[in-house]
Amino acid sequence: MPAVTVSDTTILPRLPRPARTEAERPVTKVVTAHRQLEGAGFEVRRPFPSADLRSADPFILLDQMGPVAYEPHEAKGAPWHPHRGFETVTYMLDGAMVHHDSHGGGGTIREGDTQWMTAGSGILHDEVPPEDLVVTGGLFHGIQLWVNLPRALKMAAPRYQDLDASRLTLASSHDGSALVRVIAGEIGGLRGPGSTYTPIAYAHASITPGGRLEVPWPQHFTAMAYVLSGAGTAGPQHRRIAEGQLAVFGHGAAISLTADKEQQSSTGAMEVLLLGGQPIREPVAQYGPFVMNTRDEIIQAVEDFQAGRMGNIPAEHLGGTPIGE
Repeated sequence: MPAVTVSDTTILPRLPRPARTEAERPVTKVVTAHRQLEGAGFEVRRPFPSADLRSADPFILLDQMGPVAYEPHEAKGAPWHPHRGFETVTYMLDGAMVHHDSHGGGGTIREGDTQWMTAGSGILHDEVPPEDLVVTGGLFHGIQLWVNLPRALKMAAPRYQDLDASRLTLASSHDGSALVRVIAGEIGGLRGPGSTYTPIAYAHASITPGGRLEVPWPQHFTAMAYVLSGAGTAGPQHRRIAEGQLAVFGHGAAISLTADKEQQSSTGAMEVLLLGGQPIREPVAQYGPFVMNTRDEIIQAVEDFQAGRMGNIPAEHLGGTPIGE
């Protein structure tokens, strides 16, 4: 981890350093991710939703899958299941994941790749480790983010985006002490390849030991930083954050993170996800894989799934059993 990197960050475009007149966002909360089992029985770390952070508008869920070293025949995934009303974004750091869906989307994503699936009006899909990883075992580490859709787009047509690692927008911090990979949205004038319905910013940063990352951030967006590995501080108060913790920022025009001078991580850097977006500010009704605005819409989603109105599993994949059946 990570697959997309450069040995010399000075060759990259530099993110602008926020002006001293721009208010730096304070950290309002630090949340420690809890652990739970998902899919066919793989463990995730989940900072939200949780007892400490129930809402992260416009996001619904953030899961860190791994890092885990699987033994042969130990790797597990999420067999066929439905979604409606939001988008799933899966970013791979190590290993690989195979995706198939009922609308013909899919493929294999590996280190540095991202798959972006808009469930919209409804879709069936599976997310499973490739056969070679199941047979031989190996390292696996990925992130899944659920991005909510506003009421007007809940029933948008499903779509799939395969974002190869080479398409990520790479940049360095103003002083070259951090490498930033912009996955979606715009950070400091640099835009990532992901096409989003809900306006968001999403990036993965590697901060060298003792380095400081300062980036401008849209004032109308929420802002969070999740530590994948390593440790450091966040915000003007220098709040401590470490692996598996999420810093939630308050209002302002810029965010900052500083890596400790010594890092206990596989890359030797502090690895952090930066994420935020424009709040939707609408009621959220969720039942498992369905995220709508009202209870009646959830009931309709369940009925549509049971009636087969969210698509069918392609014949070549009928060996898989949908969750809930």
